[in-house]
Amino acid sequence: MRSVRDLKGTGHWALVRVDFNVPLTDDGHVADALRIEEFLPTLRALIDQGARTILMSHLGRPKGKDPALSLRPVAEYLSQRLGRPVRFAPDCIGPETQAASAALDEGEVLLLENLRFHPEEEANDPDFARALSSLGDVFVEDAFGTVHRAHASTVGVPKVLPAYAGFLVEREVAELSKLTQNPKRPYAAVIGGAKIRDKLPLLKNLLRKVDALLLGGALGASVITDSEDPSSSLFGAVRELTEQAQRSTGRLILPEDFILQDGALGPARVSEGTRIPAGSRAMDIGPRTCERFRAELASARTVFANGPLGKAEEEPFAQGTREVLGHLGLPGQTSILAGGDTAGIIRSMGLASAFTYISTGGGAALEFIEGRELPGLAVIPSE
Repeated sequence: MRSVRDLKGTGHWALVRVDFNVPLTDDGHVADALRIEEFLPTLRALIDQGARTILMSHLGRPKGKDPALSLRPVAEYLSQRLGRPVRFAPDCIGPETQAASAALDEGEVLLLENLRFHPEEEANDPDFARALSSLGDVFVEDAFGTVHRAHASTVGVPKVLPAYAGFLVEREVAELSKLTQNPKRPYAAVIGGAKIRDKLPLLKNLLRKVDALLLGGALGASVITDSEDPSSSLFGAVRELTEQAQRSTGRLILPEDFILQDGALGPARVSEGTRIPAGSRAMDIGPRTCERFRAELASARTVFANGPLGKAEEEPFAQGTREVLGHLGLPGQTSILAGGDTAGIIRSMGLASAFTYISTGGGAALEFIEGRELPGLAVIPSE
């Protein structure tokens, strides 16, 4: 892809799509700045080139203009981090924003208000895209977490302005390509989280590519058991996956036991096999499953992980995630985590060092690995 390193000349008005969809504290401060920090190399390169940099991002899923989802705290964080003022526009389009962009001197930075305060952003409205494009003369895509979305700021703007990839997007593509282009074998994937139905296309795709697929998700009261209603959509999804495994070279490895909780406040206990008694919920994988997963991953040279293996934000149910994912990063092993909410959980548990790379994208990383064309990357021309 054409990169900001290929950007000729100085003094550009660089309109940059960033992913500042970061958690905020109750008192309005940035709680986790990883996505901001990952963007800083691109920002510093633009500043060094004398670019007038206009940053645009979404934050959360506002319904209308929600003050609680304003990007103003991010502007304050960036100002402190850079040691220089970062201007803030109270809207992402309009005469006031246009004037703020035009007034920038070389090396100055302007952050626009939340793109999703305008429904036209997610609708990929061409007029909205043109209004955004009028703020710059080049476009830089450095929000990997949104490149799977055909929104105005990701695909509409680069139809108007020359498009370049930022350093973060370049790195994401290079690192995730290690999972799609001749990965070192044995290659294992360990998938957690609760939305197994939503991940079914990915899981079926992985079974054709990996040597072992370790599935630790579908926790809760709806874990598949012998007594599960065969008409349920979750039962059908797992049955479809097991049938796919029989036709694939990849082995499907399911949990052998669970950590259960009775009711909402009951103590944690180990299940007897995979049956989930009425009134109980599976909150984590059990000790036999941990041992089996760790043994499988110990011999893997490439590991892809996505999702915690239990309700890891609650300490009694974090053991499975800690025992399995915390022992990755063995010598000669490439271990990559698809980010999003999972990355925050892994960092909070002190497990980040177990991974060779942690992607800033959740859905985007999964779709990249699945082999789909990502709209926000497709619009960036080659060098």
